[in-house]
Amino acid sequence: MPFHEDELEAAEEVHLRSLTAAEAEGDERAVEAALRPRSLDEVVGQSRVRDQLGLVLEAARQRGRAPDHVLLSGPPGLGKTTLAMIISHEMNAPLRITSGPAITHAGDLAAILSGLNEGEVLFVDEIHRMSRPAEEMLYLAMEDFRVDVVIGKGPGATAIPLELPPFTLVGATTRAGLLPGPLRDRFGFTAHLEFYEPEELDRIVRRSADLLGVDLAPDGSGEIAGRSRGTPRIANRLLRRVRDYAQVRADGVVTRPVAQAALDLYEVDELGLDRLDRAVLDALCRRFGGGPVGVSTLAVAVGEERETVEEVAEPFLVRNGFLARTPRGRIATRAAWTHLGLAPPALPYDESGPTLFED
Repeated sequence: MPFHEDELEAAEEVHLRSLTAAEAEGDERAVEAALRPRSLDEVVGQSRVRDQLGLVLEAARQRGRAPDHVLLSGPPGLGKTTLAMIISHEMNAPLRITSGPAITHAGDLAAILSGLNEGEVLFVDEIHRMSRPAEEMLYLAMEDFRVDVVIGKGPGATAIPLELPPFTLVGATTRAGLLPGPLRDRFGFTAHLEFYEPEELDRIVRRSADLLGVDLAPDGSGEIAGRSRGTPRIANRLLRRVRDYAQVRADGVVTRPVAQAALDLYEVDELGLDRLDRAVLDALCRRFGGGPVGVSTLAVAVGEERETVEEVAEPFLVRNGFLARTPRGRIATRAAWTHLGLAPPALPYDESGPTLFED
């Protein structure tokens, strides 16, 4: 059955937004796998984390033991899964991958742990979303390499201890604050990944272009890096879209003018803001005078769900100084007015004016 016009517009909006989304979905994961670095020496950026993790792994190799459990935190798209794969590669150990939402019962975790061999690396993505019973089982497994399997129910239930071979748990989370303290404390090494500098992203784009066989000019890589929101995943995604544009509408060489034309077509501006980001700022400045305004009201104004505005658009806008969260609501900063080409008011908002509370 053919799409209606509004359905086509919605599909287009989702596609454009996915260009600057930090999460990877569907077939993109397979493309990412081909571009991931295979060793710590190939990793660009995150120098502090790279040096610290290299020391942990080298010490474990010299002792002939599995390294301590590792917790990787930070926004999506910065390389947590890549580092887990590198840990497995550096230790020459098999890697098993699962996720917190997939472990809904303690029995799910017991089945995974009981199948581990000595020295294996178990990677749990979104570990903060694991069920509470599974978390409690994980405490004992991480500390004593043992799980208690409960047989039966009620007064007749019996706990049978099951010994586990030494293994390394690598947990990844975008919300470290949601992890209970007892779980965080059982990780021997904790690393927080930071957003990348444009120079680092430029190197990542050039490396990915070599792997993809893209004819990339130096000024072209810099243009893509500058619009990638500090995130390698977004940089690689934009590179592929610019490559398509260069192939179809240019001579196949990705120069700065070609990159600019391609990213303008996909509505990613020179600072990495996409259509949703600009819609939020435009509504905040033009319709609400810069705020304060509640996030639910702001979401209705741009035709999106509250969670989409709060979790997709706001983090980038706040981090780059375009929007501020206050107890009275969201307000636009002077940088937001300037970016939209508008004259900022004397104050971000009128202190004596009415307040739009969060709803």
